[in-house]
Amino acid sequence: MREPRWIAMLVLALAVSGAFAWLGQWQLERAVISTETVDQPTERTRALEDVADTGGPIPDGVIGQLVEVNGSYVPGDFLVVSERVNLGANGYWVAGHLVTETEPEASIAVALGWTEDREVAEQTAAELNAGAEASAVEISGRLNASQAPEMPDEDGDPFEITMMSTAAFVNIWTEIGDRPVYNGYIVADDAPASLTVIDAPPVEEEVSLNWLNIFYAIEWAVFAGFAIFVWFHLVKDAKSRRDEEAELERTESGT
Repeated sequence: MREPRWIAMLVLALAVSGAFAWLGQWQLERAVISTETVDQPTERTRALEDVADTGGPIPDGVIGQLVEVNGSYVPGDFLVVSERVNLGANGYWVAGHLVTETEPEASIAVALGWTEDREVAEQTAAELNAGAEASAVEISGRLNASQAPEMPDEDGDPFEITMMSTAAFVNIWTEIGDRPVYNGYIVADDAPASLTVIDAPPVEEEVSLNWLNIFYAIEWAVFAGFAIFVWFHLVKDAKSRRDEEAELERTESGT
């Protein structure tokens, strides 16, 4: 069956099938809705004062936001936060009290770095607290919401800090006065030499499946196969009729 009309119909069937297959692929791509990390708004560094206000909670939409802020640390307010997990290992953070240079000045906690060794954390905090009057610094890192304070275990140290809790810090920090406070903290991008940079990955975007699009994709795949199926049966039926006519002619000529 190499007649031009059947070859033309095959080309047409293949073109239709290809179009249906493309539509099916397009529906599959639309079925998976995700956002690449590089396209997330949280991955574009913004000024702290532009994304959060003092006094109230950190909005959900900016939790994990990369921020930058200029200010100075308050000597004496560096402390150790225990039970901090970094890349699967339990350890300690050293956190500082940063006063922003914006008007009005505001306080925010900064997690400077991590260590698995309590003595290293305590020594680093002591050295920072004993340092000269703080100079202006520029901090960049990831903004997180304040954690709720947690009561220590009955058998534990009542003064041990286990949460990055602004509510707990304001009762420890010096010179807080009437200064407004951000109800969150920044995980710094850089760490003191004695500490490890804290792992602060981007906020993961949920990947959702649109099952209606998947159903449509399956339909287009069926249509693509059906186009070839129709051409095949048309050719088969035409060949069967031609074979029957040829057999009938041979029978008649034999008689």
